[in-house]
Amino acid sequence: MPFEPLDPGMYREIVRRALAEDFGWGDVTTETVIDRDQRARGIVLSKSSCVIAGLDIASEAFRQLDPGVAVDVRRADGERCEPAMVVAEYRGQASALLTAERTALNFLQRLSAIATLTRQFVEAAGGRVTVLDTRKTTPLLRALEKYAVRVGGGVNHRGGLDEGILIKDNHVRLAGGVEQAVRRMRKGNREMPTEVEAQTLGQVDDALRAGAEIILLDNLSTPDIVEAVRRCRGRAKTEISGGVTLPRMRELAATGADYISVGALTHSAPAVDLSFEIEPA
Repeated sequence: MPFEPLDPGMYREIVRRALAEDFGWGDVTTETVIDRDQRARGIVLSKSSCVIAGLDIASEAFRQLDPGVAVDVRRADGERCEPAMVVAEYRGQASALLTAERTALNFLQRLSAIATLTRQFVEAAGGRVTVLDTRKTTPLLRALEKYAVRVGGGVNHRGGLDEGILIKDNHVRLAGGVEQAVRRMRKGNREMPTEVEAQTLGQVDDALRAGAEIILLDNLSTPDIVEAVRRCRGRAKTEISGGVTLPRMRELAATGADYISVGALTHSAPAVDLSFEIEPA
């Protein structure tokens, strides 16, 4: 699935703050051991099978410390890398490469992990259902992590609370019921599609009567999901959520639901192994 690169304005300040967090009052080791005018060549090396994501962000870390660094990207975001593949090469001030190394790798490893896991879920779905992410993201890194989901072939759910109406169990409880919650939302003249969470088939029926356009099936059994999809057909789209794992994807994708949202994409992506190897230029 095509994806647009991130606007640098979305990550430049985040990278600056990440470098400052690591740099502190100075890289005392590099400042002591390395000559200021020494040049070096560094390569990012893949040490595990993964889908790369975040190369522009990693490169930004090096550029902020050495604006003249030469960047040679060997693999593009979205490409699969195998062990021993060179992902990117950087030539510039040795001190800048050493100081920015960990920050660059942290971004690259985190986003590549998300892209890799997303690709696994998308492939397991076999094109029968759209794989969505959630808002279960690292604070302040949501735009970057949701970008990595797109790189992996997934689709972003809401980027924030202002991007869509999702009436969940707590809303329903406080409003006095599904129909009451939807009625209050409609009085607010909201033109966005209304999504309602349902934890039982009875709540699915309530949501349909209330006129929900999308019904989130939260932790329903597979037989109940199949029945819910049948009831919603032609009336509302359906989204499966809760308890979604890779081994279950084939089974869940076969239920006929429109979407499957997976919180694990951004909160539990296993780390990928990338290293930065440097030598005198």
